[in-house]
Amino acid sequence: MSLEFLWYIPNQVTPGHRGEPVTTDHNSLETLSAQAKALEEHGWRGALLGTGWGRPDTLTVATALAARTTSFEPLVAIRPGYWQPAHFATAAATLDQLSGGRVRVNIVSGKDNLGAYGAAEEDQAQRYGRTREFLQLIRKLWTQENVTYRGEHYQVTDSTVVPRITPRGDRLHPKLYFGGASEAAERVAAAEADVQLFWGEPLDGVRERIERLRALSAELGREHAPLEFGLRITTFVRDTTEQAWADAEAKVAQMASTEGALRDPLRSAAVGQQRLLDLAARGDVLDDNLYTAPGRFGGGGAGTTWLVGSAEDVAKSLRKYRDLGITHFVLSDTPYLTEIERQGNQLLPLLHE
Repeated sequence: MSLEFLWYIPNQVTPGHRGEPVTTDHNSLETLSAQAKALEEHGWRGALLGTGWGRPDTLTVATALAARTTSFEPLVAIRPGYWQPAHFATAAATLDQLSGGRVRVNIVSGKDNLGAYGAAEEDQAQRYGRTREFLQLIRKLWTQENVTYRGEHYQVTDSTVVPRITPRGDRLHPKLYFGGASEAAERVAAAEADVQLFWGEPLDGVRERIERLRALSAELGREHAPLEFGLRITTFVRDTTEQAWADAEAKVAQMASTEGALRDPLRSAAVGQQRLLDLAARGDVLDDNLYTAPGRFGGGGAGTTWLVGSAEDVAKSLRKYRDLGITHFVLSDTPYLTEIERQGNQLLPLLHE
């Protein structure tokens, strides 16, 4: 089973993301390129670039970083509604050609400031119906010519994206990642995504969701290669177990003293985020070293739960997720550049054994 390890590059206008040192050049091309180059040098496949209105455009950032690297693969998060599918399919195909096939795509369907970029507010059924059509259509545009598509949300007539995606082995187009824990989201993932990303839930929750998604794929008559699974989580690694827990608890205490980061109300309403916040009721530490306390003090998304310990401790936990069927790992901690190097040198070699 081939495993892939990616990182996270903060795509933020506001400095200080998740404890990152506050600097005026935090989102400059030089700073972001230094992180992308460090990822290449320390064994990482690439990195997720987050999206949302009020943040730098992810495809533009991905293009700049691809131009300054040779093997770095950007996992470009994008939102249906912000992009029309034919426009995005063309832009991504162009970057894929220019980068030698290094593009990956993460489709995000969570609520956003839709009115700011001209999209209409939709209920959950409409939102995931739009996402399903977006996934279907960009895949067709990348693999077929003269596409005519008539959906509820999108329509194209005799559409052919150029440049064409160059097949590379069994890779016919950029891999399509997708997240979401609601029933509507899981039905979209089971039928249309290539990789379902999970947040850092305990092993029993991930096992149950993998089983359900595999059953859903069969029920819905999935037409693509079998669905793959990924984990997006904070990995808090130090030289020893004792040092890791001391530093993690100190960081949470600091978060508590400042009331943590302001939680995004749109993200907090998401089913997947609420699942993570509810874990604190089961205890501060679940499984061997899944730390839930950060979520009580402002940690959100991948920062809600942390895997804490020495490189050996964290590798042992990640192997347990691998044994459930996880093959894509999107890890991170701050300071980003420091942890790219530390975890690339200490953690990745254990996971490649």
